[in-house]
Amino acid sequence: MLYDIGLTIEHGYASPAEGARTLTHLLPRTLWGQQTLITGMIEADPWPAERIDRTDFFGNPVTEFAWREPVESLILTLQARVERSAMPTTMDLSPDLAGLDREVSQVRDIGPNSPHHFRGASPRVALHPAMTAFARDCAPPGTTAQQAVVAIGKRLYREMDFDADATEVDTPPAEAFEHRHGVCQDFTHIMIACLRGIGIPAAYTSGFLRTLPPPGKERLAGADAMHAWVRAWVGLEGGWIEFDPTNDRMVGTDHIVVGYGRDYSDVAPDRGVLRTWGEQESNQAVDVIPVEEAA
Repeated sequence: MLYDIGLTIEHGYASPAEGARTLTHLLPRTLWGQQTLITGMIEADPWPAERIDRTDFFGNPVTEFAWREPVESLILTLQARVERSAMPTTMDLSPDLAGLDREVSQVRDIGPNSPHHFRGASPRVALHPAMTAFARDCAPPGTTAQQAVVAIGKRLYREMDFDADATEVDTPPAEAFEHRHGVCQDFTHIMIACLRGIGIPAAYTSGFLRTLPPPGKERLAGADAMHAWVRAWVGLEGGWIEFDPTNDRMVGTDHIVVGYGRDYSDVAPDRGVLRTWGEQESNQAVDVIPVEEAA
């Protein structure tokens, strides 16, 4: 599937910022056999005094911008073309949870793709007794690791309500889990905590999701959104699999990967520091358009 992706992030400041620096995770990744970034460009308005393009520890593209003059507003834009390939359906080759623990202990690699980085607590995901108990209830003895991932994701989808006004970006997963509501970030953080609580390494995936309009309705420009879902390691044979608990499905060609991390803090689309005072406003608009629709 070939997609054209456009994104605009706008920040407005009540008082001009005397200086600013921001770090972005916006450019889609190239993943062998799964996803290819054909072309991509990130720009900032006003023009920055400094720009650095690099790759972080987990292999994600990162762009840093810095401004040394007063900034009244800031606009970040992305234009990219990405080819997303369908992943073949494979058999469940994962062990049960006891077997998974043994297989994790056999992994000696500590590179960016190692499951060891995704087993314990991380800055935004703490292991929580209630979420661990929830996960254990979904994975009785004999359940394979892959079955557990799917069972937990499906139950979260059934029991949680998607509510864009219920949480903030810094709402703790335990709070969102207690009230059973939130957005994709909350669904993902909760599922990660559940999986890690029962010994399944789990990562946070940031990306784009193609959304479809209701039958008979035209697609609205800017209606797509940056999205988040879970990546879980299910053993030496099964490797990494991805599940979207917000939408109750395994990840497919509608999902475009931007970055992998331990949680949101590793792959936040746009974060930084600035010297200003007063209120700020931010808006985001995303378009994920199949190329045949754009022709």
